[in-house]
Amino acid sequence: MKIRLLLFFICTSFLGVAQNNIPIVERVDLSILEKGKIHKLWLSLGEDFQNKPITIPVFIAKGKEEGPVLGLTAAIHGNELNGIPIIHNIFENLDPSSLKGVLVAIPGLNPLAIDRNQREFIDGTDLNRIFPGKEHGNRSEQMAYQIGKKVISLFDYHIDLHTASFGRINSLYGRGDMNDSTLSTMLRLIEPDLIVSNKGKASFGTASGLTMRAYALSLGVKSITVEYGNPQVFQNDMIARGVSGIKNLMTHLGMLKGKVSIPVVENVCSKSYWIYTQEGGYLEVLVQLNQKVEEGEQIAVVKDSFGTIVQTYSAPESGIVVGKSTNPVAISGSRIIHLGVLTEK
Repeated sequence: MKIRLLLFFICTSFLGVAQNNIPIVERVDLSILEKGKIHKLWLSLGEDFQNKPITIPVFIAKGKEEGPVLGLTAAIHGNELNGIPIIHNIFENLDPSSLKGVLVAIPGLNPLAIDRNQREFIDGTDLNRIFPGKEHGNRSEQMAYQIGKKVISLFDYHIDLHTASFGRINSLYGRGDMNDSTLSTMLRLIEPDLIVSNKGKASFGTASGLTMRAYALSLGVKSITVEYGNPQVFQNDMIARGVSGIKNLMTHLGMLKGKVSIPVVENVCSKSYWIYTQEGGYLEVLVQLNQKVEEGEQIAVVKDSFGTIVQTYSAPESGIVVGKSTNPVAISGSRIIHLGVLTEK
C-alpha cells in the first residue's frame, strides 16, 4: 500500500493536500488508481495570482473489471449548476466493487465563474466556444487547453451537462449527431424531452474555436451535450431524471449490471435556432416549453412603457419550443424562443 501511494503521488505530480485531505495533482493517471474504489482528487488547471493551483474537483470510480471510461463534466458555464448534484447523487449511490470500467466526473469545470455566479470565465470569454485553446494563449485559452489535455483526453464516452443561462429556461434536451448510431443511442438513453441533431462543429458569435463536445469528438471521444433545465438553481426533477438517464447509459455500456431498452424519443429536431425581438420594450412569451407550434402561430408580444403592444411575433415555421426567455425586459435583438424544427417522419 505504501508503495502504491508513493507511485500515485509521483506519477500524478503531487502538489499538496487540500480540504478534507484530498490530494491536489497536476494530472490524472487512471492506470495507477486502486480498483474497486472511489477516488477524489483536486486537479490543477493553472495558477492564481498567489501561485496557488486553480483546481477542479474530480471523482473517479474505478471498477474491479476492465471496461470503458465514461466522463461527466458539469458547469463549464458557471451558472449552469444542475449537473453538479446529478454527479453527486450518482457517486453517493455507486458501488465501485460491482462496476466495470471507470467513471470520471467533474462537478464544477469552471470554478472561477461558479464562485462569481457568472456564465463566462473571468476574462468574459465563453470557455465552451474556444477549444482546443492554446498552451501559451490568454487566460481563457490556457484554461480550455488544460481542460482538453488533462480531462477530455481521459474519456471514451462523454456527457457534457448544461442548463439554460440567465434570463431563459430549457427543457431537458440532448444535442448530438443522430446520424451516428452510437451518439443516437446515447441521446435516447438519457430520455430527454427532445433531441436536437447536430454535429457540434460550428463556432458561435465571435468565437474562433470549437465547443468542448466538438473537440472531444475530434479526439475520437463519443460525446453528447445534455441540457438540464434552468440556471443558478438545483431542480429536483431534473436531477432525478439526470441520474436515471446516466445510469441507463452506464448499464447499456456494460458498466452496471442489468438490462436497459433503448427508449423511443418522439421529438427529434433536424435543426434549431433562436428567434429575436426587433423592437424594445416588455416581452411576454405566450408559449411553453415543449409546446408544438404551427407556422404563423403567435408566440410573443412586446409592449411599450404604457402597456401598448408595439410588436407581435409569430412562429416562422412549425416546430417545438426547446427553450424560452424569462426576462421581460427586452431591447431589440433579445431572445424570444429557441425553436426546434422537427424531423419529418
